[in-house]
Amino acid sequence: MTPCYAAPKGKAVLTNTNEAKTQTTTNENETFAARKILYDRISAVTQIPWYRLAAIDQYERTLTRVHPKDRKHPERVIGIFVPSTAWSGPLNPNQEDTHPATIELYAGIGLDGDGDGKADPNNNMDLLYSISSRLKPFGHSSDDFAIGLWAYYENSRSVQRIMQYAKIYEKFGKLDLFSHAFPLPIGNNYSYRSTFGMGRSWGGYRIHEGTDLFAGYGVPVRSTCYGVVELKGWNKYGGWRIGIRDLNNHYHYYAHLQGFDKGVKAGDVVTPGQTIGWVGSSGYGKPGTQGKFPPHLHYGIYRDTGLSEWSFDPYPLLRHWENEERQALRKAKKAHP
Repeated sequence: MTPCYAAPKGKAVLTNTNEAKTQTTTNENETFAARKILYDRISAVTQIPWYRLAAIDQYERTLTRVHPKDRKHPERVIGIFVPSTAWSGPLNPNQEDTHPATIELYAGIGLDGDGDGKADPNNNMDLLYSISSRLKPFGHSSDDFAIGLWAYYENSRSVQRIMQYAKIYEKFGKLDLFSHAFPLPIGNNYSYRSTFGMGRSWGGYRIHEGTDLFAGYGVPVRSTCYGVVELKGWNKYGGWRIGIRDLNNHYHYYAHLQGFDKGVKAGDVVTPGQTIGWVGSSGYGKPGTQGKFPPHLHYGIYRDTGLSEWSFDPYPLLRHWENEERQALRKAKKAHP
């Protein structure tokens, strides 16, 4: 076992990587539990379901990851970020104002959510209560909630993402939905290497926005994440393809499929390891074109910035998920020989 780090004198340490992983898992579980308590408390006051509050919070967290400088804030349980001009009021001479009365006077959105007499933009309860209070007047139905989101964000992309996240949280009833699976069954029936950025041989000049995993016809293709099926159908480049949006605002793209699982349709929520289709060689032509290249799965990931998307190399993640799942299978085999 490899030591994680050297310890200062008098400090307790994690002695190996397994202990580090255990500690990380414990911290994550505690964070999820703390968030769920906050969601439930605000939900009881505003009647907005917890899973919708969780969806807003998670979407805001994904925006902060891609815009860390513009959305910089102290470490806290809730990831919602409100600019000072919106919180205190655009004409408020004190952009760090925490007094509810003057914030209201200058048309700011900041409210006191925990009863301490302050409207603090870095207080978890104040943040959740303030955002919820903006949405509550629109009503309680799904459509009403979507209208409220549009009024707040004025961005259809934001509305779509939050509604997708709410659907995932509602289905599973928990927050810990970030595990992954390798897109093909673990074994020796596939091969792959990093092919991101290479040139393409059909359809004009374009780069390869993903990794090709070569396998035989009919090998199951699996969802790598918890997510919502955003796209399913034909594309002249990717053939039969499917796109899945996860809670990190990553779009997982699977192309050149032989076909789809009949039980999977656009709008469905899927889980890691769930079969969504099969390896094929479709694409490079009109609907139904097959066999212009060896059978393989094209797998790509795209990151959403809030206004646009761009691809990044999925190869490191694929290697990580493969090793992680292989280790889990070995561990299960040892436990149940």
